[in-house]
Amino acid sequence: MLNRVWVAFVLVGFLATLAQTVQGDLQLFSRVLTGLFDTAKTGFDIAIGLVGVMSLWLGVMKIGEKGGLIQLFGRLVAPFFRRVFPDIPAGHPASGSIVMNVSANMLGLDNAATPLGLKAMRELQEINPHKDTASNPMIMFLVLNTAGITLIPTSVIAIRQSMAVQQGLVGFNAADIFLPTLLSTFISFCAGLIAVAAWQRINLLSGPVLAFFAGFAALMGGLYAWLAPMPPETMAQMIGLLGSGIIVSIIVLFVGVAALRGVDVYESFVEGAKEGFGVAVQIIPYLIAMLVAISIFRTSGCMGYLVDGIRSAVIALGLNADFVPALPVGLMKTLSGSGARGLMVDVMTTYGVDSFQGKLAAIIQGSTETTFYVLAVYFGSVNITKTRYAVACGLIADFVGLIGAILVGYLFYHGG
Repeated sequence: MLNRVWVAFVLVGFLATLAQTVQGDLQLFSRVLTGLFDTAKTGFDIAIGLVGVMSLWLGVMKIGEKGGLIQLFGRLVAPFFRRVFPDIPAGHPASGSIVMNVSANMLGLDNAATPLGLKAMRELQEINPHKDTASNPMIMFLVLNTAGITLIPTSVIAIRQSMAVQQGLVGFNAADIFLPTLLSTFISFCAGLIAVAAWQRINLLSGPVLAFFAGFAALMGGLYAWLAPMPPETMAQMIGLLGSGIIVSIIVLFVGVAALRGVDVYESFVEGAKEGFGVAVQIIPYLIAMLVAISIFRTSGCMGYLVDGIRSAVIALGLNADFVPALPVGLMKTLSGSGARGLMVDVMTTYGVDSFQGKLAAIIQGSTETTFYVLAVYFGSVNITKTRYAVACGLIADFVGLIGAILVGYLFYHGG
């Protein structure tokens, strides 16, 4: 599936470029070529930039593993994981790594989530009977990762606050999107979980799964009750404190428990950090391959044509089209996180950070994930070439999540 998507991006982008060149845009091929070179460099820079972060987090995870805490995390979520990941053996360290990855994603800490996710993939590969083919647990993990719940969209809030200052807004609450974002990402998560469960014939109507959903609803209500009454500045500070405080506390907990149990903490960290360098370098060809195909599709104008077509269809159906200016953020987020971030900023600049379109763009950015980037990087890290139905399920989660974000945006912020 990933191969077909890649070929489609390249061929459709080329044909669109050729058609526009015939019509008189003689510079478009030059722009496409420049985009290819720039994107290849970007992919390399991203991978090399991961070396330090990968080394840090795989070092920390090695300490947690030798100290026994990763295994403890795995046991705590074992009832839920046995239903959702029935092919992962009881007590396997992959469960703990998956929990840590999901936790980092929930807190909006991408730099921490990616290394933990790559570690989980390496551990899942150990129990994969077909090393070039994605296993059921890998597909479930990656789809839930791409549709993962985000409790606190930290980076989006920071961007909104900065732009509000530039636009002269006084008393602006940059964190007011956290509940709509939470609801939107939960919709996406449920869609991804149901899609993969249906494919793998997993029964979700069980006590542990239902308890998870009930616990999440309680957590969502508790967060809202705690943060909603706070002034904007205080809310932003508390959100930052919550995310960074939890992560730092986990690191200290890992180090402290391992030291108490007589583990050579320093050597364990170095052992794990060495793995980080190898993983970061290994993903370079996979990442560049996906990014250059996306670049051709985007630079050729195909993304713009797609959005214009959707706008025309919405208007023809007699529906409100106020959401369409924010739609490119969701479509681009599936392909490129940095590209979607740029489009989000463009929407906020054009319509205002406090406009319906600006708020909707922020919700979409905070509640969706870069599906093709994640699939390319994670599968590439363990040399998986046959991805089976991972792309299809990931796109189902993206589509439902995007529709959910639009509906939630209308519910919270649209007057008509």
